[in-house]
Amino acid sequence: MPMREWRRSTVLPSFLFDLRQRERTVMAPGTTSLARERADELSGDAGMVEGPLHGYHHETYVVTLPAVAGEAGQGRWKCREPRPGLLWFDRRCFASEEQLIRALEGRIEGIPGLVPHLPEHSDLQRFIEGSTLGALYGSGSEIPFALFEQIVSLFRQLAGVKIGSLDVERTCVPEDRPADGNTAGFMERLIVFTEEGVYRRNMLDEVLFRGLGLDGDPFGNLRERVSGLTARPFCLLHADLHRENFVVDAERRLWTIDWELAMFGDPLYDLATHLYLMRYPADQERWMTKHWCEAVERVAPGSSAGWKTDLPKLLAFKQAQSVFTDVIRTALSLEEVGGAVDGDLLEAAGDRILTVLAAGAEPLGSEVPPMEKVTTSLGEWLEARAQSPDAR
Repeated sequence: MPMREWRRSTVLPSFLFDLRQRERTVMAPGTTSLARERADELSGDAGMVEGPLHGYHHETYVVTLPAVAGEAGQGRWKCREPRPGLLWFDRRCFASEEQLIRALEGRIEGIPGLVPHLPEHSDLQRFIEGSTLGALYGSGSEIPFALFEQIVSLFRQLAGVKIGSLDVERTCVPEDRPADGNTAGFMERLIVFTEEGVYRRNMLDEVLFRGLGLDGDPFGNLRERVSGLTARPFCLLHADLHRENFVVDAERRLWTIDWELAMFGDPLYDLATHLYLMRYPADQERWMTKHWCEAVERVAPGSSAGWKTDLPKLLAFKQAQSVFTDVIRTALSLEEVGGAVDGDLLEAAGDRILTVLAAGAEPLGSEVPPMEKVTTSLGEWLEARAQSPDAR
C-alpha cells in the first residue's frame, strides 16, 4: 500500500477540525459537489477516485487520468475546487496558484508539477505519494537533518525570486505592494488586513471579542510593538511553511505544497512564520535561524539585516494574528456542532482560546481573562447566535 499525502489542520484542536470537516463533506442524499463530479468525469471510474482529502481552502480529490491521455497523464493528480462560503484569514497576492507554480518551474525545486500538454486540465497538480512532515514528525519534534537541509535550500531559492521576475497576474491592491525593501510598509499592510479583513469583518456580534477583552485598541499596541523594522530586499515568500505543507516521498525528498498565500515581501517574515508554525525544539529553531541567514545572504545580500531585533517583532505579530484567527475559527467550529454544546467541548475550546490569548497578550497589550470568563463568553456568544439567524 503506497503512502498517501495526508492533511490535517494545524490550528484547531483535532476534535473541532473533525467537526468542521464533517460539516463540509456531508451532503444531502443523492447530491454531489462540483469537485466530485469533475473528479468522476476525469477519472472515468468513480470507484477509483480518492477523497475528499482533508484541507480547509479546497475540496480535493485524487484521480488517475485514463490511458487515452498518453504519457502526459501518467500518475495521479489532484482535482480541486475552492470551498464555497469560506472565511479567509490571510491576504492573497496572486490570481492563480497554478499560474505561480508554472512560473516557478525550474526555479524552485520540490514543487508538484501541473499536467503537461493538456491545456483543458492545466489546473491539475501532481499528487505526491508520501506523508506530510507533520505525520512523520509531530509539532515540537526535531526534523532530521537531511530534511532540514532541504527546507534551508527552499529558503535560499525563494530569496532569489525577485519582484518583476515572474510573469504571473497579481490581484493585490497597490497599497499592498510597498516599494522593495520597505519592510515597515509591508508589515503595516499585514496589520491592516488582520484588523479590517479578519477582526472587523468577523466581529461575531462583538459579544465574544468584548468578553475576551479584545474590544479596545489592540492594534495600536501591536503597531507600537513591531515598529522600527530594518529595510531588507524583498523576495518571494511562501508564507505558510508548516509541517502539513511539506510532503516527504519514499526517497525522502521534500515537496512543498499549498502556494496560495505566496506573496512578495520581507524575507524575514517568511522565516518568522515558518518558526511560529513549525514549533521546532529550541536548539533546532536557533540552528534554522543561523542557516537561514547564511543561505539568503549568499543569494541576496542584506536579506537578514537586523534579524536579531526584528525577528522577535515578527514573531510577536504572528502571535497577535493567531489570537483573532483562532478565536474566530474555534468559535465557529463550536457553532457547527449544532444544538447544545456540552461542558467538555466548551472547556476544550476555551482552553485553546486561552492559550492563544496568553501568547498574544504582550504584543496586543491585553489582559488574559480567567478560564471561567472565556467559557462564559463562548456560551453567551453561542446563545446570541442561536437566537439571531441573521448573525450567521
